[in-house]
Amino acid sequence: MQWYYAVNGQQVGPVEQDVMEALVRDGKVKPDDLVWNASMGTQWVKASTVPGLGIRREGIPGVTEPPPMVEWSDAATFVSQTANRDLMTQARDCLSGNWGLAVGVVVVGGVISMVAQFIPILGIMISLVIGGPLALGIATVFLTIARSEGAEFGMLFDGFKRFGTALGAYLLMALFTLLWTLLLIVPGIIAAIAYSMTFFILRDDPSVGALDAITRSKKMMMGNKWKYFCLQWRFFGWALLCILTLGIGFLWLQPYMMTSSARFYEDLKKWQQGA
Repeated sequence: MQWYYAVNGQQVGPVEQDVMEALVRDGKVKPDDLVWNASMGTQWVKASTVPGLGIRREGIPGVTEPPPMVEWSDAATFVSQTANRDLMTQARDCLSGNWGLAVGVVVVGGVISMVAQFIPILGIMISLVIGGPLALGIATVFLTIARSEGAEFGMLFDGFKRFGTALGAYLLMALFTLLWTLLLIVPGIIAAIAYSMTFFILRDDPSVGALDAITRSKKMMMGNKWKYFCLQWRFFGWALLCILTLGIGFLWLQPYMMTSSARFYEDLKKWQQGA
């Protein structure tokens, strides 16, 4: 991908992706400098808003600058305005250089859950108990990847630091989804989509409780469920191909889907109105 950038009002470029990353890394392109590539249409944007460029905090090498915190407001409305295909492109850009970590997290998380289920007598119970903290840890990893903040493998276990909240959210989501599914399959799917942002919200706000996180997710997804469903549906063809690989391809598909979901969450926050 070729980039252009502007410094002191002067347009420079084109330069390749690796050159652009080096310019950012060396501080020659700063967070407030404008950048552009062909995928952005006619709009130049600040370098700090572009996933994958790795804008770093001044004076702290290796630490990326997170997006500004947006205070929650019950009066706020959320609308995802970025096309799903662009969210997927952003996800691939963010995963560049992080595929090994992402696949490793999926493998280890899956192995832990599988081993827990095979424990005699208590296996199912243990699997349920650790399911919430693992889900929060996985959400933490992929949201960090989606923000290009420098994800680490140990984040997989961050959910255990909020064990009670993560477990509560996991069980409540499962219970609510089951109750809606007992009515019909479609209401169950709609409910699952409505709760889909819960663990991202828990990751962002240490003060929020399980039920409040679910409630916030429902509000964020109000009017956005169909778009999110279409985003997930775009992976259906990839899933069929993964089946042909005897399931091995899912090790790469799941990180792709999780990072795309994280970018969807970021897009909702970006276009928050009425806060």
